[in-house]
Amino acid sequence: MMRFSTLLKHPADWMIGSDEAHSAVITSRIRLARNLRGHPFPGWAKKGERAAILDIIRPAVEDLAPMKDGFSRELSELSSLQKQVLVERHLISREHAARTDGSGAVIERRQSLSIMLNEEDHLRMQSIRPGLQLTEAYEALNDLDSELEQKLDYAFDPHWGYLTTCPTNLGTGMRASAMLHLPALVLSDQIGQVLQAVNKIGLAVRGLYGEGTESLGNLYQISNQSTLGESEEAIIRRLERVISQVASHEQNAREKLMEDDPDMVADKIGRAYGVLRHAFLIDSKEALNYLSLLRLGGNLGFFAKETVNLCDSLLMDIQQAHLQLHAGMKLSPEHRDSIRAEILRSRLQSLDSPYNFSSGHKADRPDSGDQPD
Repeated sequence: MMRFSTLLKHPADWMIGSDEAHSAVITSRIRLARNLRGHPFPGWAKKGERAAILDIIRPAVEDLAPMKDGFSRELSELSSLQKQVLVERHLISREHAARTDGSGAVIERRQSLSIMLNEEDHLRMQSIRPGLQLTEAYEALNDLDSELEQKLDYAFDPHWGYLTTCPTNLGTGMRASAMLHLPALVLSDQIGQVLQAVNKIGLAVRGLYGEGTESLGNLYQISNQSTLGESEEAIIRRLERVISQVASHEQNAREKLMEDDPDMVADKIGRAYGVLRHAFLIDSKEALNYLSLLRLGGNLGFFAKETVNLCDSLLMDIQQAHLQLHAGMKLSPEHRDSIRAEILRSRLQSLDSPYNFSSGHKADRPDSGDQPD
């Protein structure tokens, strides 16, 4: 099995290569909840029972073809900092990180697949893909789930479907979600009505780290709320349709902002560029909001297209636990702000200044012909 340091050495597959057709959609995620028949669910299991369940499910998960050369640990073997890094990478939940005895995590080398053991349910399996790829994420996880179901006796009822700790997960046990970057809808004050419309049709909208978290960097998670009485395929089709519509609204808002108020757009992107390139102290919230604008600049052609992927990786690398891991020590808030600024200055050093779109022409550069008019 791979070491923790090896896991973090390379960015996850889903952090690079976003879908050009849906620049507003950063990632797609499918999560399945499963439990074993005849065993108490994690919230009701005693310490010894949890350990016994872990001894049953962990070898079965490690033996799955995609996980054989992956990362596998009991959470009690990880430091609180290491667990927080996995939370920031969306590989385990905040609730799972708070657990210790009898809980574990098995993560594919590419970090596209991860399985939480004895979280709220015995198995919480997830698949993450870049861009709008919910169907692809589901197919990869469904293959894993089918293989695992041959080895483990799932708690399943012919009427209720897969039995889960929380009644809202009954049935398919599936949660499908996408992370969207919606800066233009925020800048044009349309975000409220769009998210309200999403809520009205029974979908949930959450912040960067899921339930109970705020939206930072203009990032929003949209997911299904119901899992009972509808097939996985139907849930995914409905969600993909809504996410495509929200992404279209974002694209339209970007185009309208560039038509109606290009000076404001150029100013905000230029200020974000200036602060991120030159700040010596910057807190997490400010950095995320400015990176959001820099990412928007990459989408709009103010910067090279590669800027979008650079921003996506920086969104992760400037998080609190990643910074402390980078520094190799526990950091005070002030020290974190200093190292965060240092990383941003270093990684953005080669990023050329944005083109001057507001005056109706591009900067006089040799490669300016590669940029959209």
